[in-house]
Amino acid sequence: MDAAGAIRESIAVKQRLLEQCLEDIQHCGRLLAESLQRGGKVLLCGNGGSAADAQHIAAELVVRLRSQVNRAAIPAIALTVDSSILTAGGNDLGFDNVFARQVEAYGRAGDVLVAISTSGNSENVLRAAQQAQRQGMVVIGLLGNGGGRILPHCTAAVVVPSSVTARIQEAHILIGHIWCEMVEEALFPDQVPAT
Repeated sequence: MDAAGAIRESIAVKQRLLEQCLEDIQHCGRLLAESLQRGGKVLLCGNGGSAADAQHIAAELVVRLRSQVNRAAIPAIALTVDSSILTAGGNDLGFDNVFARQVEAYGRAGDVLVAISTSGNSENVLRAAQQAQRQGMVVIGLLGNGGGRILPHCTAAVVVPSSVTARIQEAHILIGHIWCEMVEEALFPDQVPAT
């Protein structure tokens, strides 16, 4: 595909996102903000590019999204970053359980798990969502490809209307940034500049 075609395809996916998913994006953002306002934290997981998205979103929450918003840290943990836990868990419990085990350790009722999967079928993300449900956590799916097997285990979800991994990932990080802005505005209304 040529560059212009890729850009047009990305724009088309985002147009469908605007038309079909706006309410879901806003609902999930409110769930994140409400959990954090009650003293909860956010756990995030995914594989490959979705692992990078988990880390990216966690960094925006812990540090900050916008340089002009000088606010306190927001508790968020990407379950994709500890190589010792991931390798020990993969070796001892199987790779399918590496995120569920961390949810068991860190998650509490009222916390949020952001379960990221472009296919909606990543087994280790699915098991993390199931573990989070058992612990009374809110499960927010950031999915694609129709939502897959993970969707029924979500409290709420945004399913990007595409089956192309790259376009789904591009939409996922846009959604993550929107959620971070919503969280900052809910938690720190006096520090967010008027738009």
